[in-house]
Amino acid sequence: MSDEEVRRVTEAVEAVEQIADVEQRVRAKSRIMAAQVERNREWAKERDELIQRLHHEEGLSYRKIAARLEIKLSTVQDVFRGYKGSGTTRPRKAEPEE
Repeated sequence: MSDEEVRRVTEAVEAVEQIADVEQRVRAKSRIMAAQVERNREWAKERDELIQRLHHEEGLSYRKIAARLEIKLSTVQDVFRGYKGSGTTRPRKAEPEE
């Protein structure tokens, strides 16, 4: 997606946020959120596949992948850990046994 496309999408979302009638605004936001749920799965799958390919085929480090894709290092790490969830539900590290 080019910078121009990102700008257009951002402006469209901002226009929804400016809908004066609260009921119309909430209905519009709800429809967008519902449509985005499935899209997020597809987008994450494509991102995860590219992360794997960059590491395995091009030999890039996690940090280089994160920089190249302009994403957080922890996102790249989560792909290799097989973690799929929000940051608030990330499993805690195991406590060392004494």
